[in-house]
Amino acid sequence: MQSQLYQSPFYTICIIFANFMTQPATTFFVRDTELTLLPEKAIWIEDRSILIIADVHLGKVSHFRSEGIGLPSQAETHSQNTLSLVLDKYLPKEVVFLGDLFHSKINTSFDDLRNLLLRYQEIKFTLIRGNHDIYSENHYHDLGITVVAEQFIDKLWLTHEPQEHIDSNFFNLAGHIHPGIRISGLAKQSVTLSCFVFYENQGILPAFGYFTGKSIMKADKKSTIFALTEDKVIYIPS
Repeated sequence: MQSQLYQSPFYTICIIFANFMTQPATTFFVRDTELTLLPEKAIWIEDRSILIIADVHLGKVSHFRSEGIGLPSQAETHSQNTLSLVLDKYLPKEVVFLGDLFHSKINTSFDDLRNLLLRYQEIKFTLIRGNHDIYSENHYHDLGITVVAEQFIDKLWLTHEPQEHIDSNFFNLAGHIHPGIRISGLAKQSVTLSCFVFYENQGILPAFGYFTGKSIMKADKKSTIFALTEDKVIYIPS
């Protein structure tokens, strides 16, 4: 189903309104680059074959378990299993992690990720260093991951933390915040979903990791929010 485009002074955006504004993926244009928002909590740039993922936080579950906090052991492997499924589905040429790939330095997930990435040696992996990425660059090099402070894809400026001062020619894509949206229903029922949040010159990705927590965002006239279920992207009206 083709998207309908509308023009704004800031960027061209398209939303597929199907099944009450719900669809498997949502595609729109930012600075002449087509982005596809995925229910897997990632962005796909098809014409460049680039997958963008934020805040995986591998090892966070084992970190809390080591502190005596009871969490199910299967939660530890959930994020890596999801990552593998996404790589198999889209077969990207490059994956850009927007920071916080690992949660802490004492991390049993390091060897697990090495074994996973060995299956995808044809893919270029780039990590934009986040505040939790405290390994030395040599450790990431051993995984086949290049570490950078930021990255540009045409007019997209990729960083870990959302930037305050953005050149009007560029659009900032970032993570770090772990955005979520609370949706209320009848009988005072509510659910909190991960979401993408877009502003005039900036987009915030949801945390890819399974056990990361969420910062509740508010839908308003300055933002465009897309909530995520397991297999759908949902436009949230302001």
